[in-house]
Amino acid sequence: MATNLAIDDKLLQEAKRVGKLRTKKDTVTKALEEFILRRRQRKVMRALGTFRFREDWQYKQDRLGREPRR
Repeated sequence: MATNLAIDDKLLQEAKRVGKLRTKKDTVTKALEEFILRRRQRKVMRALGTFRFREDWQYKQDRLGREPRR
């Protein structure tokens, strides 16, 4: 979809440089992807704060006998 946007040139060039991207299109696409990802992560983090855990749960004891993560 062709779209005309008035984007701050200095901001776009800085994003392009920092992201090591070659084109303006790549830069804007990457910025939008990261924006969406970050918003989805916030939603998940808010949801995690709503779970109630058992107060008597001994997480260290629960890990005994498990293989360590690599």
